[in-house]
Amino acid sequence: MNLQPASCKRPPELKVCGLTKPNQIQELIAMKVDFLGFIFYKKSPRYVLNHLALEDISKINHSGKTGVFVNEAIDKIVEIAEKAQLHFIQLHGDENNDFILKLREQLQPGSKIIKVIRIGNDESENRSKIANIFDSQSTTYSPNPISYYLFDTDSKAFGGTGKQFDWTLLNEFEIPLPYFLSGGISEDNIEHLDSLVQKPFALDINSKFEIDPGNKDIGRIKKFSSLIRKSPEGTI
Repeated sequence: MNLQPASCKRPPELKVCGLTKPNQIQELIAMKVDFLGFIFYKKSPRYVLNHLALEDISKINHSGKTGVFVNEAIDKIVEIAEKAQLHFIQLHGDENNDFILKLREQLQPGSKIIKVIRIGNDESENRSKIANIFDSQSTTYSPNPISYYLFDTDSKAFGGTGKQFDWTLLNEFEIPLPYFLSGGISEDNIEHLDSLVQKPFALDINSKFEIDPGNKDIGRIKKFSSLIRKSPEGTI
């Protein structure tokens, strides 16, 4: 993985989330997908522990194994991260600054935290939410325990909507960390990345590239991966 600053002009990296099938995971590794996402949220139709054991995940030879958690207890996150040998912890719920600081203290030093900011339909509320998060974290964190943000479309199911939020909202802020962009990303809207002043570090795809929940359309992902990697200087 290329951990360049968000301001660098380069094609975005790719994260495929909601993985459940070993053969598909190996195909994604072969095509050099940068991040593999495993959902540890029991209410998700892509809950990975219904399909794979933690030991199975630990044996996957990839440096971008990402565990997705929603309002989970810190000790449980740490236990799963260690047993599954995760490299990234994605917090997709309502985790606050104190929670993140305590989690950072208990995780292995090499583990990185991705904090999700969920974007809803109320533009004013979205602006206030983003501004408050950036302001509170700039004053609370030194150093910042978060490595990346991830912007996703809000939903009662905490993601997996297949719907795009208004990406131009991000142009109103100087995003202080590299960020993942999620929420309904596909070949149909990828050209809209041109509207973003600060380009995403990585794209996070899930439900738009599935045959059914947890069952990925590998051929389509391969075409999409080729498409974004051909893009010059981070544009499509």
